[in-house]
Amino acid sequence: MAKRIETKCIQGGYVPKNGEPRQIPIIQSTTFKYDTSEEMGKLFDLEASGYFYSRLQNPTCDYVAAKIAELEGGTAAMLTSSGQAANFFAIFNIASAGDHIVSSTAIYGGTFNLFAVTMKKMGIDFTFVDPDCTPEELDAAFQENTKALFGETIANPALTVLDFDKFAAAAHKHGVPLIVDNTFATPVNCRPFEWGADIVTHSTTKYMDGHGSAVGGAIVDSGKFDWNKYADKYPGLTTPDESYHGVTYTERFGLEGAYITKAVVQLMRDLGTVQSPQSAYYLNLGLESLPVRMARHCENGFKVAQFLESSDKIEWVTYPGLPGNKDYALAQKYMPNGTCGVVSFGVKGGKAAAEKFMKALKVAAIETHVADARTCCLNPATSTHRQLSEEELIAAGVPANLVRYSCGLENADDLIEDLAQALEKI
Repeated sequence: MAKRIETKCIQGGYVPKNGEPRQIPIIQSTTFKYDTSEEMGKLFDLEASGYFYSRLQNPTCDYVAAKIAELEGGTAAMLTSSGQAANFFAIFNIASAGDHIVSSTAIYGGTFNLFAVTMKKMGIDFTFVDPDCTPEELDAAFQENTKALFGETIANPALTVLDFDKFAAAAHKHGVPLIVDNTFATPVNCRPFEWGADIVTHSTTKYMDGHGSAVGGAIVDSGKFDWNKYADKYPGLTTPDESYHGVTYTERFGLEGAYITKAVVQLMRDLGTVQSPQSAYYLNLGLESLPVRMARHCENGFKVAQFLESSDKIEWVTYPGLPGNKDYALAQKYMPNGTCGVVSFGVKGGKAAAEKFMKALKVAAIETHVADARTCCLNPATSTHRQLSEEELIAAGVPANLVRYSCGLENADDLIEDLAQALEKI
């Protein structure tokens, strides 16, 4: 029986046996006891499955990761301490000093900084391309040492919709995986694997958690990218890992498990950006109501976008679910049931007017957060994207007067009345 997404959100990942807890148990333990050294040795040699130290794996985290894998239609998944850690691992698992990555410019400012500054210091070079580029322009960005193509389903905060067909075709033409951050759409509204993506990442802090309770991230593998076909390009997966007695991940774990296994036993082992069992438990509670919440977020987002579009104090409105938006056709193609609850708009009068407007809001709070049950807003140019230059802000689709307004689960009329009174103050 093929379960639908609503059922998977409730029952995926964990099936209790007779007499076991109905809810996912919180295994709040750093270590796990064994009767013999031989048994534990098999775990260290990757010859048996199990748990020995929660820096690598923990049952609570694995239950929730399995649910997210099921929601996305992947073969394996892992949780990380944050969405930033997820995107770092997703790239670093297959790229090292001397390698190159192609990325869309329309990505979260923190991710841009991770790529363009921090990972560049590690010797990994990035070329950024306009998501609206032609196939020929995208093709020209690839190099001999390119290891992946990266984009966001719905960019934060530009709300640009990724053209999966164009990006997947380019990635696979050059023999690299397409890695997609699916945070804003969630698997409720878009499953990138169905459109050609190979790896999916999430900041689970956002809609998946949905209540501002725990920071976290996730990586999901489709299990479809053939690492062996490009063995010379991905030696970390296709040649022996001497730190694990010569195990070759694609041979031992197959295409379905090689990528995530390597990320867990190698990167998590060495870098330790682990999600706590308690946070994973909170995340699971959020996942159970995700389909219901996403429907309301999208409904509120659409109504707010319509209202803002009618205001003479608003310079422009970006919402991919709004007819007339430049990405409306792409949104209808890839996300026919809705996009997200985030609306980006420009207040007439520039950054100063935007700040005055936000200060006057009474229902929406100014927060460094987004995609939450409570409505919040932000001026990215002075916060999340303040590290970018004017040129980089424009390239990322984040002009100085942009307000990122994340519609929560409140009554839409209350949100609109709050917006109206704040606009009157300008």
